[in-house]
Amino acid sequence: MFSSQGPSLRDLLVQALSSVEHGYDLLAPTFDRTPFRTPDGILDATAEVLRPLGPFGDGLDVCCGTGAGLRVLQPLCGGRATGVDFSAGMLALAREAHPGADLVRADARALPFAGAFDLAVSFGALGHFLPAERAALFSGVHRALRPGGLLAFPVAAPPRVSSPWYWALTGFDAAMRVRNAVWRPPFVMYYRSCPLRAVRADLVAAGFAVTLAPLDGFGRREDGSPRCALVLARRA
Repeated sequence: MFSSQGPSLRDLLVQALSSVEHGYDLLAPTFDRTPFRTPDGILDATAEVLRPLGPFGDGLDVCCGTGAGLRVLQPLCGGRATGVDFSAGMLALAREAHPGADLVRADARALPFAGAFDLAVSFGALGHFLPAERAALFSGVHRALRPGGLLAFPVAAPPRVSSPWYWALTGFDAAMRVRNAVWRPPFVMYYRSCPLRAVRADLVAAGFAVTLAPLDGFGRREDGSPRCALVLARRA
């Protein structure tokens, strides 16, 4: 996709007709050469915001994929860096790229940790959870963190209705809903199912105190609001 080393259109179609887990197993070998991989600019901006909030002990990358977020965690955490994902294919690539990290195969809706981490991050994963599943996701992260622990993940401002991106994302979500209505197993990937207000409410309900830190390197919109921000959710 967008390069000779990325997945072909046929590869993407096969992935889209699979379950989320199997689809990412298939995509894993070429995932880092697609636009779906979190850009280094987002990772670096996240690390810049988190660095003065430390020091941190042990860190967790939720839905780590091939391990891009571990590049943020490992320099920030004096203890162990752990990645969790339910795709064996993605974890195999993460293990190659980050041999010093602990990689755990598990469903993020039922994280197998309790009071084990000081910092958790997640990149590009929220669209894989239906709104009704976010409570289990955030409760599991809350349980995995030690008191005072921090969950951080970037969010982008929604595009304007007049923007081509608005219609592209709306069209993608509509296509996925049609696909899931007529095909099994479902492939959950929606770009517009996690508005910030709803995500903040779910975090608060899970026991987090929530603030936002602008990622100023990505600029501001006409109204002065940041184009991209980091959600900082702290366990009390």
